[in-house]
Amino acid sequence: MDLTQGSAKIKNARAKKMMLWFGIVSLIMGFAGWTSAYIVSSKRKDWLETVELPQLFWYSSIVIILSSVTYIVAKMAIKKGDNGLTTIGLLATLVLGITFIVLQFLGFNEMISDYGYRFTGPTSNIKMSFIYLIAFVHIIHVAAGIISLLSVIVSHLKGRYSKEDYLGLDLGAAFWHFLDFLWIYLVLFMYFVK
Repeated sequence: MDLTQGSAKIKNARAKKMMLWFGIVSLIMGFAGWTSAYIVSSKRKDWLETVELPQLFWYSSIVIILSSVTYIVAKMAIKKGDNGLTTIGLLATLVLGITFIVLQFLGFNEMISDYGYRFTGPTSNIKMSFIYLIAFVHIIHVAAGIISLLSVIVSHLKGRYSKEDYLGLDLGAAFWHFLDFLWIYLVLFMYFVK
């Protein structure tokens, strides 16, 4: 396939998709580094094997999966030209994304109240610090996903998307689904790697 061929619009869309995938690959590499460090650190004598993840992390996992479903609904609706359902799907995704972040912070509070461990300081532990770090960095990326989603919502409400042209929504959805899969991987990783 000759990537130099096609209209300016096609080339622009291809470049934006490529940039998104470069960004996603770099995020995968970063989280691979943190999870590798988690595995190596799990061999330390002071590693806590009995500490469980906060229950709220599991609830937030359900919420982020639902948010991917609502983004899929929005994308399917725009393909059919149903602007009303697209709006509902995008707004539902926004509410679920914010709910995910709130549940994550409540999960941090649960870790403090159940175990007394904080991110750093005299009441910290290496395992708990890794859990805080991994979850918090993911929260930052979900916040970036919410900013992207807000941009998609504004563009949609201004009528910039149609069933023939919805690149921004498509890119936003791809990033959002990546964040969803990433969290599911991370929570399962932290659950199974004791």
